[in-house]
Amino acid sequence: MVEAPIAAAGRHSSDSEFRPGPILLLGAPGVGKGTQAKKLMEAWKIPQISTGDLLRSHVEMGSHLGREAKAIMDRGELVPDDLVNQMVAQRLSEPDTAAGYMLDGFPRTLGQANWLDSYLAARPGTLAVIAVSIQVGYNQLLRRITGRRVCPVCSTIYNIYLQPPRVDEVCDRDGTKLVRRSDDTEKVFEERMRAYQSLTAPVIEHYRSLGRFAEVNGEQAVEAVTSGIMAAIAKLRG
Repeated sequence: MVEAPIAAAGRHSSDSEFRPGPILLLGAPGVGKGTQAKKLMEAWKIPQISTGDLLRSHVEMGSHLGREAKAIMDRGELVPDDLVNQMVAQRLSEPDTAAGYMLDGFPRTLGQANWLDSYLAARPGTLAVIAVSIQVGYNQLLRRITGRRVCPVCSTIYNIYLQPPRVDEVCDRDGTKLVRRSDDTEKVFEERMRAYQSLTAPVIEHYRSLGRFAEVNGEQAVEAVTSGIMAAIAKLRG
């Protein structure tokens, strides 16, 4: 695990000269990856690049790549890496990516990671991808997922283990009975964990072997996790 002084994170987050570069934020379901991605994007004024969003955008625009992708999806087939890579390459050529960006859903496979490394290496002055994994224990993740309850009226989210309502299973704001989402079950969680581990294990080992990987303790307060991630990124870029 990379441990760097929290002060380093604050210094670099406010330093206009610091370039975070391409960041791949990894984490199992329930680690708070989405929350942390938003905080890093705000701190460094960098965009998030989601392959899912890119694919939808190209299809909606009816671009050449979008038409190709739609034809493939209409046949019930998966969009091949080559097509996804072309969409990513096009997005990375846009000016808002100059200082860095958060990668979401890409690279998902070892093949995509190798392509991205080669693509960036061929662009002078471009930083390489670094990967940071948010680590939370299995039992803690299970409590975060299976304990989640939502108010169907005001959409307030509770957790019966970690942030329970004042009255069991009842919303504090409007007294409505809380509900559990259909996918917030142990069975679904186990399936998602297996899928995550099988997909990301080769990608993690790839960046670890290159010395461009760090782990951060995700069982801290949100701000402490953010500081830990920023310090890890500063150290990897040092």
